[in-house]
Amino acid sequence: MPQNNTWKGNRANSEVGGEEWPRSKAAKNLAPGLTSLQWSPGPLGRAISVGSRLDVEASHCDKAELVPKAETKLYHRRWFVLFLFSAVSASNAFMWLQYGIISNIFMRFYNIDSLAIDWLSMIYLLTYIPLILPVLWLLDNRGIRDVVLVGSAFNCIGAWIKIGSAGPALFPVTFFGQFMCSVATVFVLGIPSYLASVWFGETEVSTACSIGVLGNQLGIAIGFLVPPILVPNVDDMDELAHHISIMFYITAGVATLLFILVVFVFQERPKLPPTQAQATARSIPPEQYSYIASIRRLLRNKPFVLLIITYGLNVGCFYAVGTLLNRMIIDHYPGEEVNAGRIGLTIVIAGMVGSLICGIWLDKTKTYKQTTLAVYFMSLVGMIVYAATLSLGHLWVVFITAGALGFFMTGYLPLGFEFAVELTYPESEGTSSGLLNCSAQVFGIMFTICQGKIIDNFGTLAGNIFLCVFLLIGTIITGLIKSDLRRQNANQLAKAAGPSDCQNGSLSAPVVIKEAKF
Repeated sequence: MPQNNTWKGNRANSEVGGEEWPRSKAAKNLAPGLTSLQWSPGPLGRAISVGSRLDVEASHCDKAELVPKAETKLYHRRWFVLFLFSAVSASNAFMWLQYGIISNIFMRFYNIDSLAIDWLSMIYLLTYIPLILPVLWLLDNRGIRDVVLVGSAFNCIGAWIKIGSAGPALFPVTFFGQFMCSVATVFVLGIPSYLASVWFGETEVSTACSIGVLGNQLGIAIGFLVPPILVPNVDDMDELAHHISIMFYITAGVATLLFILVVFVFQERPKLPPTQAQATARSIPPEQYSYIASIRRLLRNKPFVLLIITYGLNVGCFYAVGTLLNRMIIDHYPGEEVNAGRIGLTIVIAGMVGSLICGIWLDKTKTYKQTTLAVYFMSLVGMIVYAATLSLGHLWVVFITAGALGFFMTGYLPLGFEFAVELTYPESEGTSSGLLNCSAQVFGIMFTICQGKIIDNFGTLAGNIFLCVFLLIGTIITGLIKSDLRRQNANQLAKAAGPSDCQNGSLSAPVVIKEAKF
């Protein structure tokens, strides 16, 4: 299966006017067996949008013709590519929280205040905002392999820089290393839905996206659990520096191994497309694609804009809770750093289960709007219960309520990605995911700073109520999103179609080979 790292025009993004859409050599090479559509102007000479007009009416059959047929194939290798990406994402996510979950220890070690420690987490959010558009351009013009490769390289470099920061006077070095790791986040955070669409079939794409998101959540879970174990709260500064150094060496070794695997193993895409929708997208000539026009279309898509806001509110709350969890737990349960990490682990493990269940549910039911709204509402309920029970004095209660919160709040992540892909098809999955994540970073910074100040001045209950208000707003806005499942409509049209026949207005169905070897 040849690699193609310079694949351009991977989505059907541009408007096609009344002129005939030329058949290109690139289109033939990208989608073997699929010939290009040839459009003539309709009765009013109106332009037809590829993707938004895949459901061509039978009355216009004399105006369009399609030569069969697109062969699709699912490769076993897709699972290895997915799990390798998930491992890279996990490594990067671990380094996001390795400071925050033992913030009191690092504050003493580097002799800094709580805001400086919070910025070691928030730098991940801040870096994403200015870099996401250039990275999306790189994804559309160079392909997924180059993007994941660069992200893995930054992750590896940042991890090695941190090794040189295991000293009380070296906080600027550790911050620079964390900054390099935060750059890596921009290259990997929005990839799951894109990778799932490029490699996986229609009945497994949501599950694959969930697994991709699970990688990030697994890294967060390890970030909650491992640092309190590797770096105990000891008084001797030399011993503390030794423990910190061990943690940094382990993360650097893992990041290096994953970078090597990406260099030699990670593949751009399968030779044949996995779905008819992907085959259609591949057939569009590169010159038909405009990155800027794609961004403009997405921002004019009202349901997607509403989803950007609601996704940002939900995930921003999750970022704030993850960053400030140690402070909230220690405030009510002094000396429980290890249990604070375990509570964070509970949140993420429950969220991983929620993500997987939601992905499987979507693949079975395709109820994107209903599932997203239900999970969003339960995130609000979970946050209310967590806020109300945190100060009761019983850690086992906090474990239960935090787990329930994580199940729904983290389980929402793949739902947002997949719902966005449905609302924006045939635009690039990477672009839609990137815009969602950009919103999450903006709200994450705002919520982390504001909740931190509220906790310092009014206590944890007021800080958590602050987040509940925004989750309520997000739930209401989610209910207003119009469900327009464009990708499902494209796949259903291809499924229902028979041989090309202008009399019945149908299109040829794809040939699907269920499993192919490497």
